[in-house]
Amino acid sequence: MAGAAEASSTKDALPEQAKGRRDGRARMTGKERREQLLDIGRSLFAQKGFDATSVEEIAQRAGVSKPVVYEHFGGKEGLYAVVVDREMRALLDSITGALTSQGHPRELLERAAFALLDYVESSTDGFRILVRDSPVAQSTGTFASLISDAASQVEHIMVNQFKERGFDPTFAPMYAQMLVGMVALTGQWWLDARKPKKADVAAHLVNLAWNGLSGLEARPQLRDGEH
Repeated sequence: MAGAAEASSTKDALPEQAKGRRDGRARMTGKERREQLLDIGRSLFAQKGFDATSVEEIAQRAGVSKPVVYEHFGGKEGLYAVVVDREMRALLDSITGALTSQGHPRELLERAAFALLDYVESSTDGFRILVRDSPVAQSTGTFASLISDAASQVEHIMVNQFKERGFDPTFAPMYAQMLVGMVALTGQWWLDARKPKKADVAAHLVNLAWNGLSGLEARPQLRDGEH
């Protein structure tokens, strides 16, 4: 009996690739397994959230043991951090590409709004993850930090517009936060609504943002004298 127990223990301790060979299955490379775990984790985090997703479920869906997940990512937190980082980078690259192209500032705003809505449509799981507050990597993994990072890409447009109109450019970063926040929160709403169509949402977003910008007061004052 002791020999059988030792044999079972040895089999469980075998590296994943060796067990794959013994079972006669096509084994994945380390890179392929990592990508598989990221895809599965991304789907589960979007569907259930971080807290409700377990390492056991990730491993079960991948057809591996829990230690394999720990081997690649050190645990659920590590896997989640990689997923969030990838999604943040993909979205910000898309927005940055729109804002660094040539064109009138209104056209750049249109492209940026459309880029975000396009991401929502094509990477729904990724956006669902981003709009939830992350329990890890707080400096880079929250919806608020997403807005902040995107706003930094918009600042130069706002600064130039403020200078052209004779406004104080020190307020431009704050307006960039406002503008990106409006677009991002609309994208969050559209994630589930999906009506009207993407191009119409982008057009209405820019209508409010641009026409609001065109009527800016140089020194806005609250009309309620109590403040």
